[in-house]
Amino acid sequence: MDVVDVWSGRSACVLQAALRMTNESFANHLGIALRTVAAWHAYPDVVPRAEMQQLLDAAYERAGPAVRARFALLARAAPGGAGPSRGAEGGEAAGGGAQVLRVAIAVVLRGSEVLLVCRRDGDASGITWQFPAGVVKPGVRPETVTVRETHAETGVHCAVRRSLGSRLHPLTGVHCEYFLCDYLAGVARNSDILENMDVMWARRDAVTRFIPAEAIFPPITAALEGQP
Repeated sequence: MDVVDVWSGRSACVLQAALRMTNESFANHLGIALRTVAAWHAYPDVVPRAEMQQLLDAAYERAGPAVRARFALLARAAPGGAGPSRGAEGGEAAGGGAQVLRVAIAVVLRGSEVLLVCRRDGDASGITWQFPAGVVKPGVRPETVTVRETHAETGVHCAVRRSLGSRLHPLTGVHCEYFLCDYLAGVARNSDILENMDVMWARRDAVTRFIPAEAIFPPITAALEGQP
């Protein structure tokens, strides 16, 4: 049987098409967040983390012969190729040139408060409350994404004060770039009801009630405590 050596955003979307599912139904089928499926469409070269690879493997293996045949046809037609690699039969493995997903994250301060969003449905990592964030596409400055996505998600205008650094997130495997931001204007509200359940200003000294301390990037903790 054909197997997929490494799933990418592109090949995941091909599987979605082979299953004839919408973004929402595919997300429900895999048990992941709708925003993850949307990110695969927006950033097809991303390589999902190991847990997501396993979910995609399981969905492909559960699919019937007709779906797998349709997947193979669609994969051959996909730009850059997205198809399964042959095991012992000796085909070529799936694809080089894949990129890690980059996300810009805004830590927006307003006095003693920081801005948080609550995602509508958590993915395999179990994260619910987060700082506003957006996918960084090739050629776009992460600072631009930080400001734009914060406003799109929450209605809050902010300005980047400085970078807090970057890391591979320990739970999601996504490359995160963090920015300390200052509140400028706007009333916090849930401006993206498809993705988020709620938006709020939380006390800076109470953030760990919403986000586990071990999941918070240490420079964020320092910034919340008022350290330079």
